Amino acid sequence: MRMLSKVIVVFLLIQSQYFYAEVYSQINKEFTVVEKEGFGLVSLDFSCYKGITRVRREHSGNPIHASAKLGKVNILPSFTHHISSGVLFAAIDHRNVESESLGKTLSYRLFSNNDTDFDHKWTVGLDANFLYNLTFNFGIGKANLDLSFLPVTRCKIRTASADVVLGYTSNIPNTVNMDTLSVGINMGSFYADQLQYSNAHHTLIDVKYGTVNLSFSDLMAQPSTISAIVGAGSVTITLPEAKHPYIVKIKNHTMCRTNIPSYLKELDDKSLVSKGYSPDAKNLMTFLIDVSVGSVSLK
Repeated sequence: MRMLSKVIVVFLLIQSQYFYAEVYSQINKEFTVVEKEGFGLVSLDFSCYKGITRVRREHSGNPIHASAKLGKVNILPSFTHHISSGVLFAAIDHRNVESESLGKTLSYRLFSNNDTDFDHKWTVGLDANFLYNLTFNFGIGKANLDLSFLPVTRCKIRTASADVVLGYTSNIPNTVNMDTLSVGINMGSFYADQLQYSNAHHTLIDVKYGTVNLSFSDLMAQPSTISAIVGAGSVTITLPEAKHPYIVKIKNHTMCRTNIPSYLKELDDKSLVSKGYSPDAKNLMTFLIDVSVGSVSLK
């Protein structure tokens, strides 16, 4: 019995040392732009090959403040910034020097249940006193973007195999009219809640394999077009109330089933309209949906 107790103690010591090594092998990095004058637009290009990323408003007073908790590091991120022609250009790039196979990428998609599976965690803080042009490139992992309070003129999101959640949790709309919100995903999902707060003139969503889930509780402040294209997967859209003017056009495919609410009426064989539809409405919303294989559900 005494011998067994010694074995257990030794095992626990080994485990605790392993845990200690895992925790303290993590590298913390900070990236901050402190310049506040000489530019009227902040153009941020953020790229991370794998990890959990959160983008949100911060009250730092700085145009960009990013922090990273990096584990299993094979290369450190690069950070550059400069001011040219009234624009602050900033780039954060975290590359992988060891390319991961398709099989390993699929294993992340299928078997990763928590954030620790993706090694790295990023927090990107933006300040409401600056105007932003945002470009995000996510490899494998998850991304959560809360753009409440933030003035964004353009937003471009690209992923290899990552799920993206975009929202306005404070129900505060974009204080400027966004020209284009563009989302491209090879394998993954895009969720956007209260998307009317983006005030995007053009919303372009292209998912090769995965799902698109959008919700609108109202119209945008300007005429808008929302285009959702999915190769194989599904599109689910919670539409604004029927009293608002909008039109829905769904491209018919034999391998795509559709679920359409009864209050939408046919304008022609390719278009459905709300009760409040008017072709001359100043903030008319147009939905263009194309799913090759899968389903379309409108609510």
